[in-house]
Amino acid sequence: MDEGATPEERIAALKTRHRELDEEITALVAMGSVNALRVQGLKKQKLALKDVIAKLESDLLPDIIA
Repeated sequence: MDEGATPEERIAALKTRHRELDEEITALVAMGSVNALRVQGLKKQKLALKDVIAKLESDLLPDIIA
């Protein structure tokens, strides 16, 4: 990923990778001969990406002082 990318571009790239991981997990499970450790690792990666995406999206929102 380009270090000079805008936060929006970074979020879009991370969301794309998140979707790719989801598709990969679904395909592995559909094949039937699932390597549980591999699926578990992919799910952890997917969750970590989700956390990073949420953090970046949160950083884009302005703080509202009430």
